[in-house]
Amino acid sequence: MATKGLKMVTLALLDDNGAIVKGADGLSTNGVFPITDEMLGTKTANITNVSSAPTMIYGNDGQVDADIAKGTPSVAFDFNGLPVAIKNKLLGRVNDTKGGYTQGNVPKVAALIQTTTIGTATPQYVGFAAGKMNETALNLQTNTNAVVRVDDALTFTAFSVSRWGGEAIKFFDGGDENFAEAAMMADVFNGYDSTTTTTTSTTTTTTHA
Repeated sequence: MATKGLKMVTLALLDDNGAIVKGADGLSTNGVFPITDEMLGTKTANITNVSSAPTMIYGNDGQVDADIAKGTPSVAFDFNGLPVAIKNKLLGRVNDTKGGYTQGNVPKVAALIQTTTIGTATPQYVGFAAGKMNETALNLQTNTNAVVRVDDALTFTAFSVSRWGGEAIKFFDGGDENFAEAAMMADVFNGYDSTTTTTTSTTTTTTHA
């Protein structure tokens, strides 16, 4: 199954019970936050460590089997322009009510990545029911005769969840006859309600160079 493109990334904050946070404390009224064209979308979502390297089993003077342990999936996201308030919430930065942000407790986050199969154009999804975001560096550079952009480069580290049998990653085939988008959303984003519209709880207006 070959895929093309990166159609959409959707995120949500989680509470201590693993349910999505809705309203003012979350990312939107229903908790989920798609990274839309209005905020310039997502450039890359590089998923690594889906599984660990095999440990070879030897017998009879040869390789007869291999143990492949669970991986620790992580995603290197490159967002073109996250709203400031959303980015700070994802990273657990606390607003001092005067425009400043300091590091607080880093919240758990759920993420869903959508791509498309080549040929059939069927949507394919990669879901992470829990994890944490971090930002390791900011490489700020001077403008020259061209604008030098610095994207929002965040790394997501996935955690295993009991409702997925201890797995940290789940794949969804949008072409499966039993597939239902609402069911997938509720599976990835625990507590999701498909009857509620997505309205951001904080201003999403952002200025781009």
